[in-house]
Amino acid sequence: MKERIGVLGSGVVAQTLAKGFLAKGYPVRIGSRSAEKLADFSKASGIGSGTFADVSAYAEIVVLAVKGAVGVDALKIAGEANLSGKIVVDTTNPIADAPPVNGVLQYFTTLEDSLLERLQAAVPSARFVKAWNTIGNAFFVDPILPGGPPTQFLAGNDPEAKKVVARIVTEFGFAPEDFGTAVSARAIEPLCMLWCIPGLTGGGWAHGFRLLR
Repeated sequence: MKERIGVLGSGVVAQTLAKGFLAKGYPVRIGSRSAEKLADFSKASGIGSGTFADVSAYAEIVVLAVKGAVGVDALKIAGEANLSGKIVVDTTNPIADAPPVNGVLQYFTTLEDSLLERLQAAVPSARFVKAWNTIGNAFFVDPILPGGPPTQFLAGNDPEAKKVVARIVTEFGFAPEDFGTAVSARAIEPLCMLWCIPGLTGGGWAHGFRLLR
């Protein structure tokens, strides 16, 4: 039996991942601050919905798929008791509420900090792993690109949690690469800035990163 998945978020990132987990055979539920917000999606997809707390309590693995700016608040609403000891897959990026500069996103973190580290500090009893933050939602599930499977850059403090997430992203069609502890997210999160430049400057969004050795 595959792990129960709880996706926190109501936007396209959360909905795409929830449908992807369902397609891969995982029991999955999706949560929002207000359960009613996902009623239509739940009815159309067959994926059960609830509050952040409900979904986190149900899940064995939690996927955080909200705007980066509200990530810590979402975890607080979910409740540390519902997250303690669990793997939390962090898909967020610290994108600031400011326009891009020549196609370059602005972040509310620095290169001496990362959103993953802030989230881990907010819920120290959870096991956070960074993933799905360096490619667009159109390529979250079974991405097909001419250069082959994109790389999923993983970071987190718990080696066993990263092994689980590596297995999952492999099922989703990616090549996982463990880049170390949560501190490594200081380098991984800015890759979203790089990924977005072609799209924001008219070059399209159909691309991904691949680590070559």
